[in-house]
Amino acid sequence: MAEWFAEWFDTPFYHILYKSRGNNEAQRFIDNLSEKLAFQSNWQYCDMACGKGRHAIYLNSKGFDVVGLDLSPNNIWYAQISENETLQFHEHDIREVFRPQFFDVMLNLFTSFGYFENQEENQKAVVAMAENIKPSGTLVLDYMNSRKAIEGFNSYYQKSVDGIVFNINKRIELGYIFKNISFENEGDKHQYEERVKLLFLEDFKHFFEKAALTLTAVYGDYDLNPYQDLASDRMIMVCKKN
Repeated sequence: MAEWFAEWFDTPFYHILYKSRGNNEAQRFIDNLSEKLAFQSNWQYCDMACGKGRHAIYLNSKGFDVVGLDLSPNNIWYAQISENETLQFHEHDIREVFRPQFFDVMLNLFTSFGYFENQEENQKAVVAMAENIKPSGTLVLDYMNSRKAIEGFNSYYQKSVDGIVFNINKRIELGYIFKNISFENEGDKHQYEERVKLLFLEDFKHFFEKAALTLTAVYGDYDLNPYQDLASDRMIMVCKKN
C-alpha cells in the first residue's frame, strides 16, 4: 500500500486545493535566501521535495545550476516542461541518497518533511540529504513552527477553489496534525488525509547532530527575520555540513 503522501501529492486535487501558494512568495523567499547566504554562480543546488518546481525554476532563472527532486511522477512531469541545460528534475525519495557529496546547497522548503511513520524515517531523510551535500555545504530546511501551529489550531474550515468545496477537518493526535480532506467532483466523492509530525527545534537539532550537520541560524519567516519560539510562522533552519 502506498504511503499517504505518495498518493495525495500525485493527484490534481492537491494542486487545486493549494494553488494559492503563489510564485511571488516563493520568489521573495529565494531572493532573500540567495542574498543572506551569498549564493555563488559556480555552486550546485538541489531543491529536495520540489513539488512542481516553483522554487527550483526561479532559482535557475537567477543563473544557478539546479536539480529538483520529488516523489510525485505528476509533479516531475509538470516540472520537466521547464528543464534546460542547467535545470533538471527527477523522481526521487527524500530518504535515499541521490548524488553523494555533489551539492553545495540543499533546499527542503515549505514543510516538505515530517510525513513519515516514525522518527527513524525522519532521521533517515536528514542523513540522506546531508550525504548529498559537499563538505562545508549548506542545508536549508523550512518547517512550520509547531508551537504556533498548536496555539492557533483550527479544527474545521471550508475552502472553495475552482468550483470544488473542500471540507477540512483537523485534529492533533499521537504527535501529528491530521488533516482530513473531503469533497465532491463531477459526482464522485473523494477523501484524503494529510499527516505532518509536530517537530520542534530540539528534534531537528537531534536529527542534525546525527547527520554531521551544525545548525548555524534559525529564521522565523520568509523575510528571514529572527525566529521567535511562540510568534514566528516558520522555522527556517540553516545548517553547515561538518
